[in-house]
Amino acid sequence: MKGNVIKYERDNIDTDVIIPGQYLKVHDYAELALHAMEGLDPDFHSKVKEGDFILSGRNFGCGSSREHAPIALSHSGIKAVLALSFARIFYRNAVDGAFLLPIEIEEDAYSNISEGDELDIDISSNEIKNLTKNKTYKMKPFSEIIGKIIEAGGLFKYKPD
Repeated sequence: MKGNVIKYERDNIDTDVIIPGQYLKVHDYAELALHAMEGLDPDFHSKVKEGDFILSGRNFGCGSSREHAPIALSHSGIKAVLALSFARIFYRNAVDGAFLLPIEIEEDAYSNISEGDELDIDISSNEIKNLTKNKTYKMKPFSEIIGKIIEAGGLFKYKPD
């Protein structure tokens, strides 16, 4: 996957920021996408392009268990969120619904990847290549079961061995 980075240098970006509560009754995913990250960055929808990545600190997606959060991000064009850690429910909602990839990174990647950098993410080798800076970083590998769910295209398509 190749895309550009939208970076938020902060921890604890919660689901209320990702998709504010007044939009939880919206069932049109395109409409939800227009309000993604509105609680933190009202201009987000005008900056994001199809295939982009969000880069953030620790505990991304904390707060309520709303599925709307990964849905809004994915329909805005985000293919993956790179973070130092994720809230467990956001992580599973993202994976199980096949909305986007939650990729855990190390501190050196977080510190050295900048807003606008172009990345190439190779899940099979667990590598993130920063094409802008010609640097490579490791990502935390997905567990075996998470890898199988991702490969299947989400939990509903996954068939255990």
